[in-house]
Amino acid sequence: MTTPVPVHRDPASGLTAGSGGEIRHGLVSRLSAEAFGSLFIVVAGLGVPLFSIPQSSPLPAALAAGLAVTAAMLAFGYVSGGHFNPAVTVGHAVAGRIRLGDAAAYIGAQLVGALLGALALFGILRTLPGIQDSRTAFDTVTAGFGEHSIIQAPLAGVLLLEVLGAAILVAVFLGTTARNNVNKSAAAVAVGLAFAVLLQLGLSVGNAPFNPARATASALFSSSWSLEQLWLFWVAPLAGAAIAGLVFRGFADPVVSVTALAAGGSAPDDSDADDVEDFDDEDVEVDADVADEAATVPATAAATAAAPVKAAPVHSTADQPDSRDEAQDFFDGKRG
Repeated sequence: MTTPVPVHRDPASGLTAGSGGEIRHGLVSRLSAEAFGSLFIVVAGLGVPLFSIPQSSPLPAALAAGLAVTAAMLAFGYVSGGHFNPAVTVGHAVAGRIRLGDAAAYIGAQLVGALLGALALFGILRTLPGIQDSRTAFDTVTAGFGEHSIIQAPLAGVLLLEVLGAAILVAVFLGTTARNNVNKSAAAVAVGLAFAVLLQLGLSVGNAPFNPARATASALFSSSWSLEQLWLFWVAPLAGAAIAGLVFRGFADPVVSVTALAAGGSAPDDSDADDVEDFDDEDVEVDADVADEAATVPATAAATAAAPVKAAPVHSTADQPDSRDEAQDFFDGKRG
């Protein structure tokens, strides 16, 4: 029996390497990619506004962060899916595109990468003689509300903005990386531009990052008030991501294995979307031919069993020479 060769999707259902056979990377490789990509995004997203003069900066901080997201997705997305954001990972988990265990590991790796990036920036700040207090400098790029917001935005306003922005960002990510999207190759550009636009809006309200890992990294190196308000920048974006994930889970078409259904199996659960394998059309046709051939074997056997058995011909004794008479003639001397 011919066994079809499976083509594995990316485990995170994000960016793919191409239309050919795809490689399933191990969890350690995916976590390393998520950590390094998160580090790059935090260094660019926080470093540009920290070390640039707004009046003479050639590149806005929001655009720099968006370009960093695009570059990170293009560089590491084929390994891990290119999340680099706990909100994006939660959206994938709710949509059934990643296992819960892997999602938790992704979030941990993103936090580690973001903290390392913020630590590097904090170390650079400590070396600058013109900056007396590094934590006060970090306050300028840390998310906050109320008196710590640029426009004094209240808690409710920042919360709604984070929910809405995270929902839009996750929806763009899920939509551009969907399996039936013919423009999947442009997902990195679409997500990066969407993040840049949303971040420009967030910066004008209260440095809203729409990324809990980035918010945590900046809060740990800022003044004490940032940790007191950090909960908002976890609850709100994760809520928005869950909303987007539920929407995509509602109208996403489940993909099942053809051979599993032919054998009488049931469709896999959405939480195990990583285990679903895609097969080429040729493999499906081979399985169909094998199934037809297997179906004809019992029919042929049944027909053979039902056919009457042809009896072997019975020769008359008259047609056969008597061996005993020949022996007697020989001993009597009648045959020489």
